[in-house]
Amino acid sequence: MGDRGKAMSYVPDLGAASQPAAGGRWRPAPAIRLSAVFHLGSLAAVALDPPSWPYIGAALAANHAALGLAGMLPRSTTLGPNLNRLPQAAASRGEIALTFDDGPDPSATLPILDMLDRYQAKASFFCIGRQAAMYPDVVREIARRGHGIENHSNRHSKAFAGYGIRRLQCDIEAAQEVLAALAGRPPAFFRAPMGLRNPLLDPVLARLGLTYVSWTRRGLDTVDRNRESVIARLVRELAGGDVLLLHDRVATGPHCDRAMALSVLPALMDRIAAAGLRPVTLRSACRSAAA
Repeated sequence: MGDRGKAMSYVPDLGAASQPAAGGRWRPAPAIRLSAVFHLGSLAAVALDPPSWPYIGAALAANHAALGLAGMLPRSTTLGPNLNRLPQAAASRGEIALTFDDGPDPSATLPILDMLDRYQAKASFFCIGRQAAMYPDVVREIARRGHGIENHSNRHSKAFAGYGIRRLQCDIEAAQEVLAALAGRPPAFFRAPMGLRNPLLDPVLARLGLTYVSWTRRGLDTVDRNRESVIARLVRELAGGDVLLLHDRVATGPHCDRAMALSVLPALMDRIAAAGLRPVTLRSACRSAAA
Protein backbone atom coordinates (compact mmCIF):
# COMPACT_ATOMS: atom_id res chain seq x y z
CA MET A 1 0.00 0.00 0.00
CA GLY A 2 2.96 2.34 0.16
CA ASP A 3 3.30 4.73 3.06
CA ARG A 4 0.46 3.61 5.35
CA GLY A 5 0.49 6.62 7.62
CA LYS A 6 1.09 9.52 5.27
CA ALA A 7 -1.65 12.05 4.65
CA MET A 8 -2.22 12.84 0.99
CA SER A 9 -4.11 15.57 -0.82
CA TYR A 10 -6.77 14.18 -3.13
CA VAL A 11 -8.88 15.87 -5.77
CA PRO A 12 -11.58 13.53 -7.12
CA ASP A 13 -12.02 12.84 -10.81
CA LEU A 14 -15.75 13.40 -11.21
CA GLY A 15 -16.24 10.68 -13.76
CA ALA A 16 -18.87 7.96 -13.97
CA ALA A 17 -17.67 6.21 -10.83
CA SER A 18 -18.24 9.31 -8.75
CA GLN A 19 -21.83 9.91 -9.69
CA PRO A 20 -24.23 9.60 -6.73
CA ALA A 21 -26.77 6.83 -6.61
CA ALA A 22 -29.98 7.46 -8.47
CA GLY A 23 -32.26 9.63 -6.37
CA GLY A 24 -35.67 8.56 -5.23
CA ARG A 25 -38.89 10.38 -4.56
CA TRP A 26 -39.13 11.91 -1.12
CA ARG A 27 -42.05 10.63 0.94
CA PRO A 28 -42.41 12.83 4.02
CA ALA A 29 -42.79 11.02 7.33
CA PRO A 30 -46.25 11.27 8.93
CA ALA A 31 -44.98 13.75 11.53
CA ILE A 32 -43.67 16.02 8.77
CA ARG A 33 -46.98 15.84 6.89
CA LEU A 34 -48.90 16.70 10.06
CA SER A 35 -46.53 19.59 10.75
CA ALA A 36 -47.06 20.96 7.24
CA VAL A 37 -50.84 20.73 7.60
CA PHE A 38 -50.61 22.42 10.98
CA HIS A 39 -48.60 25.30 9.51
CA LEU A 40 -51.12 25.83 6.72
CA GLY A 41 -53.99 25.70 9.18
CA SER A 42 -52.21 28.19 11.45
CA LEU A 43 -51.84 30.67 8.59
CA ALA A 44 -55.52 30.34 7.81
CA ALA A 45 -56.42 30.78 11.48
CA VAL A 46 -54.36 33.98 11.78
CA ALA A 47 -55.96 35.33 8.60
CA LEU A 48 -59.43 34.69 10.02
CA ASP A 49 -58.65 35.84 13.56
CA PRO A 50 -55.56 38.12 13.65
CA PRO A 51 -55.65 38.68 17.46
CA SER A 52 -55.04 34.95 17.94
CA TRP A 53 -51.52 35.15 16.50
CA PRO A 54 -49.66 34.98 19.88
CA TYR A 55 -51.36 31.66 20.73
CA ILE A 56 -50.87 30.26 17.26
CA GLY A 57 -47.23 31.42 17.28
CA ALA A 58 -46.68 29.62 20.59
CA ALA A 59 -48.22 26.45 19.15
CA LEU A 60 -45.96 26.68 16.10
CA ALA A 61 -42.93 27.15 18.35
CA ALA A 62 -43.94 24.05 20.29
CA ASN A 63 -44.26 22.14 17.01
CA HIS A 64 -40.74 23.18 15.96
CA ALA A 65 -39.38 22.27 19.38
CA ALA A 66 -40.92 18.79 19.14
CA LEU A 67 -39.36 18.20 15.73
CA GLY A 68 -36.03 19.50 17.02
CA LEU A 69 -36.18 17.10 19.95
CA ALA A 70 -36.91 14.21 17.59
CA GLY A 71 -33.75 15.09 15.67
CA MET A 72 -31.74 14.71 18.88
CA LEU A 73 -32.92 11.12 19.35
CA PRO A 74 -30.57 9.19 17.04
CA ARG A 75 -32.73 6.06 16.71
CA SER A 76 -36.00 7.91 16.17
CA THR A 77 -38.02 7.49 12.96
CA THR A 78 -40.12 10.62 13.53
CA LEU A 79 -38.28 12.68 10.90
CA GLY A 80 -37.99 9.91 8.33
CA PRO A 81 -36.83 6.33 7.74
CA ASN A 82 -34.01 5.23 10.02
CA LEU A 83 -32.27 1.87 9.65
CA ASN A 84 -31.42 1.00 13.26
CA ARG A 85 -31.65 -2.76 12.71
CA LEU A 86 -31.01 -4.97 9.72
CA PRO A 87 -33.99 -6.32 7.76
CA GLN A 88 -35.69 -9.37 9.26
CA ALA A 89 -34.37 -11.65 6.51
CA ALA A 90 -30.79 -10.74 7.44
CA ALA A 91 -31.52 -11.10 11.15
CA SER A 92 -32.96 -14.59 10.61
CA ARG A 93 -29.69 -15.59 8.94
CA GLY A 94 -27.78 -14.48 12.04
CA GLU A 95 -26.25 -11.46 10.33
CA ILE A 96 -25.20 -8.32 12.18
CA ALA A 97 -23.55 -5.10 11.00
CA LEU A 98 -20.30 -3.78 12.44
CA THR A 99 -20.03 -0.09 11.56
CA PHE A 100 -17.15 2.32 12.12
CA ASP A 101 -17.48 6.12 12.10
CA ASP A 102 -15.15 9.10 11.64
CA GLY A 103 -12.34 7.54 9.59
CA PRO A 104 -10.29 6.87 7.71
CA ASP A 105 -7.35 7.13 10.09
CA PRO A 106 -4.32 5.03 9.07
CA SER A 107 -3.29 4.40 12.67
CA ALA A 108 -6.68 2.86 13.45
CA THR A 109 -8.37 1.82 10.21
CA LEU A 110 -5.56 -0.35 8.86
CA PRO A 111 -5.10 -2.44 12.04
CA ILE A 112 -8.88 -2.81 12.27
CA LEU A 113 -8.93 -4.15 8.71
CA ASP A 114 -6.28 -6.72 9.68
CA MET A 115 -8.36 -7.83 12.69
CA LEU A 116 -11.48 -8.16 10.56
CA ASP A 117 -9.53 -10.29 8.09
CA ARG A 118 -8.44 -12.64 10.87
CA TYR A 119 -12.07 -13.18 11.84
CA GLN A 120 -13.29 -13.30 8.22
CA ALA A 121 -15.71 -10.51 9.06
CA LYS A 122 -17.00 -7.66 6.93
CA ALA A 123 -17.87 -4.18 8.16
CA SER A 124 -19.19 -0.84 6.93
CA PHE A 125 -17.01 2.25 7.33
CA PHE A 126 -18.81 5.59 7.51
CA CYS A 127 -16.07 7.88 6.24
CA ILE A 128 -15.74 11.65 6.51
CA GLY A 129 -15.17 13.13 3.05
CA ARG A 130 -12.25 15.34 4.09
CA GLN A 131 -10.58 12.48 5.93
CA ALA A 132 -10.98 10.28 2.86
CA ALA A 133 -9.37 12.94 0.68
CA MET A 134 -6.39 13.02 3.06
CA TYR A 135 -5.95 9.24 3.06
CA PRO A 136 -7.18 7.95 -0.32
CA ASP A 137 -5.05 4.79 -0.16
CA VAL A 138 -6.74 3.77 3.09
CA VAL A 139 -10.19 4.17 1.52
CA ARG A 140 -9.11 2.09 -1.46
CA GLU A 141 -7.79 -0.57 0.92
CA ILE A 142 -11.14 -0.73 2.73
CA ALA A 143 -12.85 -1.31 -0.62
CA ARG A 144 -10.20 -3.80 -1.81
CA ARG A 145 -10.82 -5.99 1.23
CA GLY A 146 -14.55 -6.12 0.53
CA HIS A 147 -15.89 -3.79 3.20
CA GLY A 148 -18.52 -1.11 2.74
CA ILE A 149 -17.64 2.56 2.36
CA GLU A 150 -20.50 4.83 3.38
CA ASN A 151 -21.12 8.55 3.82
CA HIS A 152 -20.59 10.33 7.16
CA SER A 153 -20.70 13.91 5.80
CA ASN A 154 -17.85 15.92 4.35
CA ARG A 155 -16.80 18.02 7.35
CA HIS A 156 -18.36 16.25 10.37
CA SER A 157 -19.39 19.65 11.69
CA LYS A 158 -20.84 19.93 15.19
CA ALA A 159 -23.39 22.30 13.64
CA PHE A 160 -24.55 19.73 11.05
CA ALA A 161 -28.02 19.31 12.58
CA GLY A 162 -28.58 23.07 12.18
CA TYR A 163 -27.71 23.22 8.47
CA GLY A 164 -30.24 24.47 5.94
CA ILE A 165 -31.23 22.33 2.99
CA ARG A 166 -28.71 23.84 0.56
CA ARG A 167 -25.81 23.42 2.96
CA LEU A 168 -26.86 19.84 3.74
CA GLN A 169 -26.94 19.08 0.03
CA CYS A 170 -23.49 20.56 -0.60
CA ASP A 171 -21.84 18.85 2.35
CA ILE A 172 -23.25 15.37 1.77
CA GLU A 173 -22.78 15.52 -1.98
CA ALA A 174 -19.14 16.60 -1.61
CA ALA A 175 -18.43 13.52 0.52
CA GLN A 176 -20.42 11.36 -1.89
CA GLU A 177 -18.25 12.43 -4.82
CA VAL A 178 -14.94 11.80 -3.04
CA LEU A 179 -15.98 8.43 -1.63
CA ALA A 180 -17.52 7.23 -4.88
CA ALA A 181 -14.39 8.08 -6.84
CA LEU A 182 -12.16 6.23 -4.37
CA ALA A 183 -14.38 3.20 -3.76
CA GLY A 184 -15.48 2.77 -7.37
CA ARG A 185 -19.16 3.11 -6.51
CA PRO A 186 -21.20 5.66 -4.55
CA PRO A 187 -22.13 5.06 -0.92
CA ALA A 188 -25.64 3.74 -0.38
CA PHE A 189 -25.99 4.72 3.30
CA PHE A 190 -25.60 7.90 5.34
CA ARG A 191 -25.11 8.49 9.05
CA ALA A 192 -25.25 12.01 10.46
CA PRO A 193 -22.44 13.35 12.65
CA MET A 194 -23.20 12.34 16.24
CA GLY A 195 -26.49 10.92 14.98
CA LEU A 196 -28.20 14.32 15.11
CA ARG A 197 -30.38 15.57 12.24
CA ASN A 198 -33.16 17.98 11.35
CA PRO A 199 -36.33 17.70 9.22
CA LEU A 200 -34.51 19.01 6.12
CA LEU A 201 -32.13 16.04 5.91
CA ASP A 202 -34.57 13.41 4.67
CA PRO A 203 -35.41 15.08 1.31
CA VAL A 204 -31.69 15.61 0.64
CA LEU A 205 -30.95 11.93 1.23
CA ALA A 206 -33.86 10.92 -1.03
CA ARG A 207 -32.48 13.14 -3.80
CA LEU A 208 -29.03 11.51 -3.48
CA GLY A 209 -30.38 7.96 -3.20
CA LEU A 210 -29.02 7.46 0.33
CA THR A 211 -30.57 5.44 3.17
CA TYR A 212 -30.29 6.88 6.67
CA VAL A 213 -28.64 4.58 9.24
CA SER A 214 -28.27 4.87 13.01
CA TRP A 215 -27.55 1.85 15.23
CA THR A 216 -29.02 -0.73 17.56
CA ARG A 217 -26.39 0.11 20.19
CA ARG A 218 -23.10 1.94 20.37
CA GLY A 219 -20.01 1.42 22.47
CA LEU A 220 -19.37 5.11 23.26
CA ASP A 221 -15.75 4.23 22.58
CA THR A 222 -14.65 7.82 21.92
CA VAL A 223 -15.57 8.97 25.43
CA ASP A 224 -15.28 5.85 27.58
CA ARG A 225 -11.72 4.58 28.05
CA ASN A 226 -12.87 1.50 29.98
CA ARG A 227 -12.60 -1.44 27.59
CA GLU A 228 -14.94 -3.70 29.55
CA SER A 229 -17.78 -1.20 29.73
CA VAL A 230 -17.52 -0.49 26.00
CA ILE A 231 -17.76 -4.21 25.24
CA ALA A 232 -20.66 -4.62 27.69
CA ARG A 233 -22.71 -1.97 25.87
CA LEU A 234 -22.16 -3.65 22.52
CA VAL A 235 -22.94 -7.24 23.52
CA ARG A 236 -25.95 -6.57 25.76
CA GLU A 237 -28.75 -8.78 24.35
CA LEU A 238 -26.66 -9.29 21.20
CA ALA A 239 -28.81 -10.78 18.44
CA GLY A 240 -29.14 -11.16 14.70
CA GLY A 241 -30.01 -7.89 12.98
CA ASP A 242 -28.04 -5.69 15.37
CA VAL A 243 -26.17 -2.67 14.02
CA LEU A 244 -23.16 -1.94 16.24
CA LEU A 245 -21.25 1.34 16.26
CA LEU A 246 -17.54 1.87 16.96
CA HIS A 247 -15.01 4.41 15.66
CA ASP A 248 -11.90 3.90 13.54
CA ARG A 249 -10.22 7.13 14.53
CA VAL A 250 -8.05 7.98 17.51
CA ALA A 251 -10.05 10.19 19.85
CA THR A 252 -8.65 13.52 21.02
CA GLY A 253 -7.87 14.09 24.67
CA PRO A 254 -5.54 12.77 27.35
CA HIS A 255 -4.53 9.10 27.27
CA CYS A 256 -5.91 8.68 23.73
CA ASP A 257 -2.91 7.26 21.91
CA ARG A 258 -4.90 4.56 20.07
CA ALA A 259 -8.47 3.91 19.02
CA MET A 260 -10.48 2.08 21.67
CA ALA A 261 -11.90 -0.14 18.91
CA LEU A 262 -8.49 -1.81 18.61
CA SER A 263 -8.74 -2.98 22.23
CA VAL A 264 -12.40 -3.92 21.98
CA LEU A 265 -12.54 -5.83 18.70
CA PRO A 266 -10.89 -9.17 19.64
CA ALA A 267 -13.22 -9.77 22.59
CA LEU A 268 -16.20 -8.45 20.65
CA MET A 269 -15.52 -10.74 17.71
CA ASP A 270 -15.21 -13.73 20.06
CA ARG A 271 -18.60 -12.89 21.59
CA ILE A 272 -20.15 -12.51 18.15
CA ALA A 273 -18.78 -15.90 17.04
CA ALA A 274 -19.93 -17.56 20.30
CA ALA A 275 -23.45 -16.27 19.63
CA GLY A 276 -23.40 -17.84 16.16
CA LEU A 277 -23.62 -14.48 14.41
CA ARG A 278 -21.86 -13.24 11.28
CA PRO A 279 -20.79 -9.62 10.58
CA VAL A 280 -21.69 -8.48 7.06
CA THR A 281 -21.81 -5.15 5.26
CA LEU A 282 -24.98 -3.09 5.34
CA ARG A 283 -25.16 -3.27 1.55
CA SER A 284 -24.96 -7.08 1.60
CA ALA A 285 -27.61 -7.48 4.30
CA CYS A 286 -30.07 -5.09 2.69
CA ARG A 287 -29.49 -6.35 -0.84
CA SER A 288 -30.05 -9.96 0.22
CA ALA A 289 -33.20 -8.96 2.11
CA ALA A 290 -34.55 -7.14 -0.95
CA ALA A 291 -33.80 -10.11 -3.17
